Amino acid sequence: MKRALITGITGQDGSYLAELLLAKGYEVHGLVRRSSTFSTERIDHLYRDPHEAGVRLFLHYSDLADSSSLVTTVNRVRPDEVYNLGAQSHVGVSFEMPEFTADTVAMGTLRLLETLRHCDFPVRFYQAGSSEMYGDVVESPQTETTRFRPRSPYAIAKVFAHSMTAEYRDAYGLFAANGILFNHESPRRGGTFVTRKVTRGIAAIVAGQADKIYLGNLDARRDWGYAPEYVEAMWRILQHDEPDDFVVATGEMHSVRELCETAFSLVGRDWQAHVEIDPRYLRPTEVDELCGDASKASRILGWRPTTTFHNLVRIMLASDLETAGLNPAEVMVQSALGEPRS
Repeated sequence: MKRALITGITGQDGSYLAELLLAKGYEVHGLVRRSSTFSTERIDHLYRDPHEAGVRLFLHYSDLADSSSLVTTVNRVRPDEVYNLGAQSHVGVSFEMPEFTADTVAMGTLRLLETLRHCDFPVRFYQAGSSEMYGDVVESPQTETTRFRPRSPYAIAKVFAHSMTAEYRDAYGLFAANGILFNHESPRRGGTFVTRKVTRGIAAIVAGQADKIYLGNLDARRDWGYAPEYVEAMWRILQHDEPDDFVVATGEMHSVRELCETAFSLVGRDWQAHVEIDPRYLRPTEVDELCGDASKASRILGWRPTTTFHNLVRIMLASDLETAGLNPAEVMVQSALGEPRS
């Protein structure tokens, strides 16, 4: 039985990755930060009494800001694979908390790499990169060799983590791989991210609990994919014979404005009547567009996205409508269903 350790297991990606690895027969361990409130709702359906026979999911209190806890946990678990998904992952928040973002995203990755470098057992390491590293893009679509031009504290910290991962691979022979994942969404996406702000806001509007959604830059264009498919790519990256770097993306761009148009059309409403610009959500420096070329992942790993943008929006909106106590089948416009990606 393979053993995996996931930082950020309680987040969107961590929860889907835990599901995937458990389905593949892994024993899964996750790092969680101590808090006065529970934050495990995304994995509660997976976590059982550790004294129960056959349990294969274990949680450990640790933090990427605490080297000693990382060393203790890694050596106790002795994982075959480590997936570093833990981070302060909101770009906008990184402008408000740049030091915290740098400490968790950049230095946290370095602390983990140092821990793994001194292990007396073989381990494969996955670093979660971000399309935000490309920033003010020099070419489109972006590939593994496109130059990084980050435009936020978050993106700068991710470039550090990406580069340090490659350095530990070259300098110490560590099996360390980078996945450069473009935006990927799901019903488990955090509520402060624009896709969930839109779909959850629409559910509140339809339920009569709100009338407006407040957003920032409607012209920003992103490459949006479906998170459960992207964690499959993470796993495939660590099954490859050699550690390498891979872009994971759909190769299609859609604007925030198009996101609003698509989502509101699914409930038969005019988005312009409900969406307003709030200057508070405009960033000091904007990234206008990001679009990834995942041909290397397709060629070497056999990975391809299958969920279209329209179906992604439909999946998220249906979930938020249900959470609001509504029946998606009664509310959503059936003719707006997108076709599967070929």
